[in-house]
Amino acid sequence: MTRAHAPGKAILFGEHAVVYGRPAIAVPVHQIRATADVSDLPEAPAGAVFLESEATGTRAWLNDLPEDDPLRRITQSTLDRLPAASRHTLSIHITSTIPIASGLGSGAAVSVAIARAVSQHLGQPLTIEAVSALAFDVERLHHGTPSGIDNTVISYETPVYFVRGQPIERIKVGAIFDLLIGDTGVPAPTVEAVASVRRRWEAERETMETLFDSVGDIVRRARTAIESGHVAALGPLMNENQSLLAEMGVSSPELDRLIDAALGAGAFGAKLSGGGMGGNMIAVVTPDRNRAITAALLQAGATRAFATQVGT
Repeated sequence: MTRAHAPGKAILFGEHAVVYGRPAIAVPVHQIRATADVSDLPEAPAGAVFLESEATGTRAWLNDLPEDDPLRRITQSTLDRLPAASRHTLSIHITSTIPIASGLGSGAAVSVAIARAVSQHLGQPLTIEAVSALAFDVERLHHGTPSGIDNTVISYETPVYFVRGQPIERIKVGAIFDLLIGDTGVPAPTVEAVASVRRRWEAERETMETLFDSVGDIVRRARTAIESGHVAALGPLMNENQSLLAEMGVSSPELDRLIDAALGAGAFGAKLSGGGMGGNMIAVVTPDRNRAITAALLQAGATRAFATQVGT
């Protein structure tokens, strides 16, 4: 058996604006991850692949799944990249601790884990660039017009400064900092959120471009703060970014409630992370405030809250 993992991800700054050419910063979240186990099925016909996913309840042969099924797409695309893969018979079992539809990169992580495990099991491990490209193709099924940031940060497993269509820039973290992630428990409809912003952009292009420019400026300032180790500066920048996201119409009462709770309990700053309209929020905190802020998030309605560090 061959096992491969892929972490979750959190967007620190720049969601939605990144779709329109502005920068974004994202980090891997190793406390949650997707896992793919691949083993041989010697009794099956040549080329047969059996897929099991606990999260989605999938238990089927590859060719019996719809062509637009994400698990079929990533598996078939990976096999197509590997010479002589059609002679093998495989069983692929997927598990994940990343909440689905929460803005933490569940879909991309599953794709990356499968591509890694299958290619490694067949003795032809794919490059990071190839894995990221395969996962991006599947992201189109999940999100319609994805920015590419999820598959990038999850494949490279390092904080990244991302501009669509430009080379990836890895961020050097000047000082380790702590994040708290709070889950609203409301599924984050990323496709709907992206489409909503698109409609606003088409109807009010000048206004939305101004909002995107402001977000881009925040992202650039945040990169400087991260690389210089000026952690306290990230809080006000997160608050600014959240205000702009609210203007775009992608926040929600549940997100607002958790953000207010985190700030009230002593977080440096807080904002939604991902598509919005549900899903998760993040807060920059100090380790000594982790417990109090976690309690405040749970009291405000978070279904779960957990800590992660950036720069370890």
